[in-house]
Amino acid sequence: MLGKTAGGLYWMLRFLERCENTARLIEAGFRIALTRSNDAENEWKSVVTTVGVQPGYEAKYDGYHATNVVDYLLRDPSNPSSVISTAEKARTNARMVRTALTTEVWEAVNENWMSLKAIMARPVAETDLPAVLAEIRKHSALVRGALHGTMLRNDIYDFAQIGTALERADNTARIIDVKYYTLLPSASFVGSPLDNVQWETILRSVSAHRSFRWLNQGDMTSSNIADFLILDARFPRSLSFSSRIVEENLEFLAKDYGFRMPCHDMIDVQRNKLRNHDISSIFEEGLHNFITDFIRDNNAIGAQIEQDYRFNE
Repeated sequence: MLGKTAGGLYWMLRFLERCENTARLIEAGFRIALTRSNDAENEWKSVVTTVGVQPGYEAKYDGYHATNVVDYLLRDPSNPSSVISTAEKARTNARMVRTALTTEVWEAVNENWMSLKAIMARPVAETDLPAVLAEIRKHSALVRGALHGTMLRNDIYDFAQIGTALERADNTARIIDVKYYTLLPSASFVGSPLDNVQWETILRSVSAHRSFRWLNQGDMTSSNIADFLILDARFPRSLSFSSRIVEENLEFLAKDYGFRMPCHDMIDVQRNKLRNHDISSIFEEGLHNFITDFIRDNNAIGAQIEQDYRFNE
């Protein structure tokens, strides 16, 4: 496969995943702002910080008011990580690799762009926000369904899976890093039962609320939540699960092409680090340090994949 085609597939899925992740963060911010109106501005600030667009937002707005934050994250073309910007980038990449996609996948990506462009042609009213966010999630699911249901399990599919998993791991790690310390009253509360409403914000940000309750029977402690989002290989948005998807699909590429790349060694290191930690050792090391290292390594793996497979050629 040409590197340019591989890169287009990889980034198409990264951008689509970013659309959905941003929508989920906005939904979580909206929920907590409704229940904690006296601290709503701090919650919206944490959302902007998690997405990684704080400098751009603060250059445009004073204060973290819901209307401004939602508009900036959903439909501001000057924000490269807004939903409308990333949806357009996903479509551009899909069009570039059109011949590598099934008709169903291309149509799902194209419909995603057209639908979001229509519903975000004007600022989204607060009363319409839940429906708009649900629409973003629905179209993301339609693309994934078309991908899983119609694409050959070959190198095209592998690059799509890798792009999705890297983006998802980055999002979950950022949520843990930013929201954990935003919501935690002090370090002395680590490992203790805390306000359920606060912790539900973290879980809902990654669609983990019900799954967590199934497995933990309401025992909502900071250590249990961190363990679930970092190390639980059953949860598809955990760091462990996402890292495994990257590892497996890179191995498929190695078998297809007959050789390993430096990125294969890097994902092996990351996987071993996750396997050799439990949540107690992560807290002893320092959760922030562990997550910061993971985000750095995840970005480095992505950059190495681009280099190894010559995405720009």
